[in-house]
Amino acid sequence: MINTVAKLKKILLIVGDLFILYFSLWLVLLVRYGQVETERWQQHFLPFSIIFAVWLIIFYINNLYELKTARNSLDFYAIILKSLLWCASLAVAFFYLLKIGIAPKTNLALQLIFFSLLFVFWRNLFNLLAKTKALANNVLIIGLTSATIQLIKELTDKPQHGLRLVAVFNENPDLLSPELENEVRQQGLKIISPDVSLLDTVIDEKISIIVSALDLHNHPNLLGIIFRCLSLKITFFDLPEFLEKITNKVPVNAIGQIWFLENFKEEKKKMYEISKRIFDLLGALILFIITLPFLPLIFLVVKLNSHGPFLFRQIRLGKSGHRFLAIKIRSMHRNAEINGPQWAQKNDPRVTKSGRFMRKTRIDEIPQLINIIRGEMSFIGPRPERPEFVEKLEQKIPFYRERNLVKPGLTGWAQVNFPYGSSEEDALEKLQYDLYYIKNRSFILDLSIVLKTIKIVLAGGGQ
Repeated sequence: MINTVAKLKKILLIVGDLFILYFSLWLVLLVRYGQVETERWQQHFLPFSIIFAVWLIIFYINNLYELKTARNSLDFYAIILKSLLWCASLAVAFFYLLKIGIAPKTNLALQLIFFSLLFVFWRNLFNLLAKTKALANNVLIIGLTSATIQLIKELTDKPQHGLRLVAVFNENPDLLSPELENEVRQQGLKIISPDVSLLDTVIDEKISIIVSALDLHNHPNLLGIIFRCLSLKITFFDLPEFLEKITNKVPVNAIGQIWFLENFKEEKKKMYEISKRIFDLLGALILFIITLPFLPLIFLVVKLNSHGPFLFRQIRLGKSGHRFLAIKIRSMHRNAEINGPQWAQKNDPRVTKSGRFMRKTRIDEIPQLINIIRGEMSFIGPRPERPEFVEKLEQKIPFYRERNLVKPGLTGWAQVNFPYGSSEEDALEKLQYDLYYIKNRSFILDLSIVLKTIKIVLAGGGQ
């Protein structure tokens, strides 16, 4: 149900954007010429359709089809402005540099103006409707845990999910701490105790989704009550599955070993893995040949900027924990880790001037194409980590080593959603995204990661 509603909203966004794009073009021709003749419409339709397709891709990589960004905030309007600037630049380049037959100076300017105004109005309207309580599905949570609090904050902070949290059923009031109770009540939620009829609450509050943070095998009476709710057409989720669907990451603090056994169906991924290896090999060979002529220039820049070797080699952990020698262009000063392994920091003083630019543009990772050709890495996957860090992190973060169930990658789901990490807390956050990728990896998800990575590289957002 959650996936269906989210997909319908995204489809509505795309359809709405397409309508605004073509309506803006029709409006431009009407205003400019007084009428929209068939011949003139046909003359503009194909070239503008190509531009519109590119614009939709720009909207996608800027997260304008993610429901989490559907809020009328300053950040949202900043994203729209940046996207529209990209759209305008590419449209000008398309018409005037490629010389495709028409050079619609006035028409393009009017198109950008009309579309921008209508687009902002349409997205503003959608954002308001997306969080309207009348259109939201009422949610009841069973069980109070730390993961429950995470879900409460997610739904409260992001009403654009279209999910209205109504109440929390607490099966054991004696164990409820005053601090936890206050935290829940501050969110305006009811706490239902076992002496209140759960079935009546579902009916009275018009609950459509029940989320359980408990293992209901250990609560047979509660399980029986929820089973009776099926006739009320409710949808049931366990907490990890529900959080995964609305956050696109796996809540590590809410899963156990059985989760991995139930969700990792590797026999279904065989054709995907074979095809991915072919794409990795061909893509790495082509990119390596293309970038090879530029390596002497990069070599010269690195050497002039700092003393030390051109290439930097370091042991990393790959699939199944196998160690391999990762190759990069050196971006730090020599002896940067003279005091032992350290986390990379934001504005790290160990990074050279040329290294800072290479990291932002990912140029330093060109030699890792060799690791991909060797089969040690893939283009897409969890970033390979150092054994020294893994040994420490797996003692503090549950299931940290399980990120090595697949090949590491040049970029990944964690990198495009949480691009910076320099602490154990950041490592936990990235792990949750990595586990989501490992479970849900597919060509569609890989394509999404590639597009979002292109955006990060163009924006100089690499670390």
